[in-house]
Amino acid sequence: MKKYIFGVDLGGTSVKLGLFDKDGELVEKWEIPTRKEENGKYVLEDIAQAVLKKAEEKKIQEEVLGIGIGVPGPVTEDGVVKGCVNIGWGEINVEQELGKRTGYLVKAGNDANVAALGELWQGGGKGFQNLVMVTLGTGVGGGVIINGKILAGTNGAAGEIGHMPVVYDETEYCNCGKKGCLEQVASASGIVKETKKILAASSADSVLRGRQISAKAVFDALKEGDALALEAGERLGKYLGIALAHIAAVVDPEVFVIGGGVSKAGEVLIELVQKYYIENAFLPSRKAKFALATLENDAGIYGAAKLLL
Repeated sequence: MKKYIFGVDLGGTSVKLGLFDKDGELVEKWEIPTRKEENGKYVLEDIAQAVLKKAEEKKIQEEVLGIGIGVPGPVTEDGVVKGCVNIGWGEINVEQELGKRTGYLVKAGNDANVAALGELWQGGGKGFQNLVMVTLGTGVGGGVIINGKILAGTNGAAGEIGHMPVVYDETEYCNCGKKGCLEQVASASGIVKETKKILAASSADSVLRGRQISAKAVFDALKEGDALALEAGERLGKYLGIALAHIAAVVDPEVFVIGGGVSKAGEVLIELVQKYYIENAFLPSRKAKFALATLENDAGIYGAAKLLL
């Protein structure tokens, strides 16, 4: 009986790997560097060797069900990656290429979608079948799980929540080339940008004046009762709440799971977003629950393993 699965989370700096049993218990995790030289030509071979070496070390070569892998780019349902800018790849069938190198069954998915699946399986979304995950970090990512399965979309681009247009009077461009994306106001850098605008437009006292402003500093000040920090928090809550209301009108999830570095603000973040979500959501969807992600940096390897199940 095959009872072990490898979960792989491919990042631009490092590759996280996890060995799981089929019940979802993490047996061991480790990392290897991502060698991006020559357009990432060594990446899959390095992953293959890391997996084969661990299987040999554990003497489980014949007990491995397969390998799941999350990739930082759009991935179609048949495992074709439509390009990974951070790795240097063009179009490549990761499932076939990694399968050839290991002899194991391989399933691939977009990294944000895979992280959402991990949170559904063993994290903040455990016990649910319909989930939307939002990751608030350097950018804004997301993943949509319907009936326990990733919603990938035609081009593997479903769940790109960060590039929903929500700020209709935005004058600056997003990294994606559009204006007014959610990422421009709800990412860590977006929160800093909006907070600086609020400080510049007001002469009111604030503990943030003269400080190095970060998303954490804004939420720390908000928790201390700082009025301008609260205004910045309300602005984030408004735009994210509206975006999630739009999403709910299409997929009607049971739960929204919020992760990424900004989610360390905790329940105060949930309260701000939920307030504006309820104001804007279609009535039947207003009962959707909100939860914080719990797997942190391990969500990707958990979700990748779950792809095999």
